[in-house]
Amino acid sequence: MKCQLSISILVSNHIDTVRKCLESVKPLLDRLRAELIVVDTGSTDGSIDVAKEYTDKIIPFVWCNDFSAARNVGLKAAHGEWFLYLDDDEWFDDIPFGSTD
Repeated sequence: MKCQLSISILVSNHIDTVRKCLESVKPLLDRLRAELIVVDTGSTDGSIDVAKEYTDKIIPFVWCNDFSAARNVGLKAAHGEWFLYLDDDEWFDDIPFGSTD
């Protein structure tokens, strides 16, 4: 079955918000044929341990002061028809879905 949506999240030492970010995309992961890709830009604060609770697709990236290069690593690993970028200090407050009945 083809993946509809690839979600790529840059993770970079935001232990205070990374779980909120990952939890906010769970409805998309649960309701769509979706994958979650985490690009680790050098986290040292435990953020990656949190990310491992949500996905095993974690790609290490040596930070070079280039957000485009980091985002392109996630894009290259993606299999979805659609693609969503987020940073670990961004999240959705609400993802409404229609009834499944």
